[in-house]
Amino acid sequence: MTADASPTPRHRIRKALVAFAVVIALLVGGLFAYTSAKDMQGPTFIARFLFTRTSDAGTLFDGRTIDAAAAEHPIPESVRPLPSTVQWMGKPLATEKVLKTTKTNSFMVLCRGEVVHEWYAEKSDRTRRQSSWSVAKSVVSLLVGQLIGEGKLTEDTRLVEVLPEFKNGTDFDTITVADLLDMKSGIDVAEDYSYFKPFSGVGGLLMTTDLVGYLKDNRGLRFDPGSKSEYRSVDAQYLSMIASRVDGKPLAEMAKERLWDPIGAEDDAVWSLDSKGGIEKGFAALNATPRDFAKIGLLVANNGKVGDEQVVPAAWIKRISTPVAEAYPDWMYAAQWWHPPGHETHHDFMAEGVYGQYVYENPANHTVIVKLSDYGAEQDEEELVDVFRSLAGSCT
Repeated sequence: MTADASPTPRHRIRKALVAFAVVIALLVGGLFAYTSAKDMQGPTFIARFLFTRTSDAGTLFDGRTIDAAAAEHPIPESVRPLPSTVQWMGKPLATEKVLKTTKTNSFMVLCRGEVVHEWYAEKSDRTRRQSSWSVAKSVVSLLVGQLIGEGKLTEDTRLVEVLPEFKNGTDFDTITVADLLDMKSGIDVAEDYSYFKPFSGVGGLLMTTDLVGYLKDNRGLRFDPGSKSEYRSVDAQYLSMIASRVDGKPLAEMAKERLWDPIGAEDDAVWSLDSKGGIEKGFAALNATPRDFAKIGLLVANNGKVGDEQVVPAAWIKRISTPVAEAYPDWMYAAQWWHPPGHETHHDFMAEGVYGQYVYENPANHTVIVKLSDYGAEQDEEELVDVFRSLAGSCT
């Protein structure tokens, strides 16, 4: 009698598992090879990124420290409880419930230069450093405004005049500082926040370990520079590099000398880099505490002044507070600052970052609001602006 030589179910499962493991190993090995060849963060980094809160993203990257000011200027306080309710989705809802629903970490309302409301989620407090995401763009704008006020730069200056290494003999070479400020460059680097596209578009800007190389590889145009406005993080990245080149200092050092010291920043901040000792990710990666974001807000609310010192030219505050382009349907834009729907009535504007970061300005009501969150990408933005307007209306 001949023994049955066919594999048992257990053997078949074992062979399938081995085959699966081999396929996974090949895929992972290929991904390591791909990211290395493309100068991108590797699979291990990406896995950590996917499982890290968006507000803590800055802890994953190499960074350059912006030291706290030697002479701190604490914000005056007259803290009182938050209003019990605000309108949310057309209905009254407990204010704290709204903050929790929108995954707020830190929330501050400043009225006439004083902190009147302050709220923190569990495991967050006034000293926790958090990622700004695109609020960083608005900070870069203030640095650019200072350079323009000093005559070191103009809005007509072409990108390649300051950064000649990016010349490519096409219409790309005609892009101006004004185009970059108002999102009118036309550079074809998609603003796509999908986790499934980490190596292209804005994902590539975030994950590259060689910003210069990535930018050189992505100089195609979607439309003629200056012909229309379309929100693109790449515009802010070029602005940050222009500012750094003109001033002759890394962006973080500029921020320390030109903003952090004058506003009397209370805490160290960190600007994330593409690699150790490399270039700041100026489009998204300033990591700071809520109090110091609030001080940036107060600087703008005070027409660019800290006390008697004119830190940012008043003309630049007028520039950012005057909408000039529709960078997103119904949302106006001006030199890296947003003007939300309804701004014609409320005359408000703001620095805004994906996943729920806001530095909101309401000059008519002398109000600044800071909200740092871990919310969805571009989620309930107009509804949150309505909450901010409601709180500004109660500023006395």
